[in-house]
Amino acid sequence: MHATDDERTDAMARATWSDYRSSIGDRTPIYRAISDLWPVQRVLYPGSYVDAAPSRVFPHVTYVDTDARAAAYFADEAAVLTDIEADGAEVEARFLQSDYSAPLGLPERDFDLLISLYAGPFWDNCRRYLRPGGLLLANASHGEASLAALDPALTLVGVVPDASGRLRLVTSGLDRFLIPKKPELATDAHIRGTGRGVAYTTPAFAYVFRFDG
Repeated sequence: MHATDDERTDAMARATWSDYRSSIGDRTPIYRAISDLWPVQRVLYPGSYVDAAPSRVFPHVTYVDTDARAAAYFADEAAVLTDIEADGAEVEARFLQSDYSAPLGLPERDFDLLISLYAGPFWDNCRRYLRPGGLLLANASHGEASLAALDPALTLVGVVPDASGRLRLVTSGLDRFLIPKKPELATDAHIRGTGRGVAYTTPAFAYVFRFDG
């Protein structure tokens, strides 16, 4: 008996979560550290692929990606609940197969945390969904954190210094971060034109910004 295309897609999607977590590492410690410091309940994660780690910590997470494998993975609610080690009683893991640059049909100013890890610069498109006082977790891979550093509506409140080993969040000594090695390159036009983040004198894996807008 041969597996159907749908069965093969589902099997691949379930396997992808395990493989993806092995390749990127488990980011749960970052989310737990954020949860310990700020009252985060509702999370928006554009460009999530199958990284379900936020649902291990936060009760309401909306994942957004165009990838069909991500859609297949999140459609299997039982598999997701098993992966995040939850019984589903207080967990809402919602998935939107959508391009985050288009309207998502979500309430504005409704989320406590936006996650941008290797997703590209989505802040311009998704800032409408973050409540004032909410948080943006971003890295500089595709320029998101570097663009955030230039936005006067965002204030740096935490840094994840290193992606290797034990992930940790620091909230003191932040003035040593986000200092460009070449200040002349830390411009909106350059970052968007190259699609890359700025090189900083003290590098970090990710940054947490508070939205003061």
